[in-house]
Amino acid sequence: MENRYIMRNLRQNSVYLLRNMKRIFLSLSLLCSSMGLWAQAAPENWHHLELSKGSVHGIDTDGAYELLKGKTSQTVIVAVIDDGVDVEHEDLKSVMWINQKEIAGNGKDDDNNGYVDDIHGWNFIGGASEDVDQDNQELMRLYRTYKAKYAAQKPKTAEEKAEFSQMGKMKKAIDKKRKEYQSQFDMLSAIEKIMKGASNGASVVSVGQLKPYVRSFAATNPSEKKAKTLLTLSTAKADESRSIDIDKNIGEGKKQFSDVLDYQLNESFDPRSKVGDDYANVNERIYGNNHVISHNGDHGTHVSGIIGADRKNGVGMQGIADNVKIMALRVVPNGDERDKDIANAIRYAADNGAKVINMSFGKAYSWDKKAVDAAVRYAATKDVLIVHAAGNSSQNNDRGNNFPHDRFEDNGQDAVNWLEVGASSWKNGKDVTATFSNYGKTRVDVFAPGVDIYSTTKGSNYEAYSGTSMASPVTAGIAALVRSYYPKLTAVQVKKVIEESVIPYTEEVKIPGGKKTSYLSELCKTGGIVNAKNAVQKAAKMK
Repeated sequence: MENRYIMRNLRQNSVYLLRNMKRIFLSLSLLCSSMGLWAQAAPENWHHLELSKGSVHGIDTDGAYELLKGKTSQTVIVAVIDDGVDVEHEDLKSVMWINQKEIAGNGKDDDNNGYVDDIHGWNFIGGASEDVDQDNQELMRLYRTYKAKYAAQKPKTAEEKAEFSQMGKMKKAIDKKRKEYQSQFDMLSAIEKIMKGASNGASVVSVGQLKPYVRSFAATNPSEKKAKTLLTLSTAKADESRSIDIDKNIGEGKKQFSDVLDYQLNESFDPRSKVGDDYANVNERIYGNNHVISHNGDHGTHVSGIIGADRKNGVGMQGIADNVKIMALRVVPNGDERDKDIANAIRYAADNGAKVINMSFGKAYSWDKKAVDAAVRYAATKDVLIVHAAGNSSQNNDRGNNFPHDRFEDNGQDAVNWLEVGASSWKNGKDVTATFSNYGKTRVDVFAPGVDIYSTTKGSNYEAYSGTSMASPVTAGIAALVRSYYPKLTAVQVKKVIEESVIPYTEEVKIPGGKKTSYLSELCKTGGIVNAKNAVQKAAKMK
């Protein structure tokens, strides 16, 4: 299976890409990874494997079920707050949550919860006639708000002066980001030009075709010169019979970069009017539509499969939990999700019976963290466990922000019903940590498999993706499994079960994003990797 996470998850990994692509070797590694030229194949479905048998740090799913033989389970609803879920996928349609109080397609709010025809969940980024596909980064939304405010008045109070100063820093950050994204877009365009030249305009080129063409290519600008260098090095040791799909591996990457330039960091672009809500009213709950799948829904579909793809139908792949229903809640556009939507999705999940929420998204800035904090507290009163991806910027979350997070803004305390998850690899030794994963001795709780994770994608397809976006649902799947077979355990107890049942990793590991080493105990609270079998054993003792 070709590993294409660089292009597919570019939105989540953009900070990591931009920081490292400035150096030729790392640029080369990322390029070759996206094209599969240097790809080292991961063991099939490795995240399910037992360490002693597969020599990889899987979660031992089969071992967990061996312990559970003969035991009964209760259905657990898992809310996937993401970009949408393909509810008709062959491996998911049997495990999708159905709102039994609602009559599908009658255009009425049968259960009087304020949401019309919410059969499988809700879309908080849709309106009466269309949905939000592209949106800004939060950085741009905040900058635009401050700019409008201080165009009409001068800062007077200390708080206003701080905002005005922050606005200036944001403008510099935006300009820097736009320059970097434009540079990477230009480089990918140059790579595409060379590849298309080698293939005589065809969408697929072989390494054998590419090698001689690259050598003879006359670069005329800095982007082309860099592209020539990268391609010369990347094809030097690649199999000449290997083919590269130019449109998929380069074209999709170009689109991701152009989307950032045209929409995410475009000051004049603001699509929120499509939704039709009063965006300034954080207490507004009823808006959106029931379109829980979009053409961008591969990510949420992949996350859902990891948690609970049908384990008994004999097709595709197997999820972790065998008695779950997936509730689809759509808040993530191609850009940064909005705090109001996150908060409302959490509340919807809690009000409609979800016991686990997976949130595989994050951003560097927050518009209204208090609204999200209030929703997290509300979920705690409903005994809901929230599992969240730590982020893919090779960042120390103890020192930098990845929103949303579990530390409450008003009192500095941490949410008791929240698990923050970093990503581990199938590789051993120092490479057990995923190169892209965020980390933090106090801000990240556990690590979980998050590299080359095979799961469901739209249209009853399957692919291997990488990211903390995958590590989070691995952990959420274990949480759902535990809650299903040990339903008397509270959300706080299940969190404790997962944390106390990790497999400690005591060897030195690479600190993500560089060559320096440390120990996993310095990169997360528990110093270990989640394990389903251990979690079941721990839960049995705690029940």
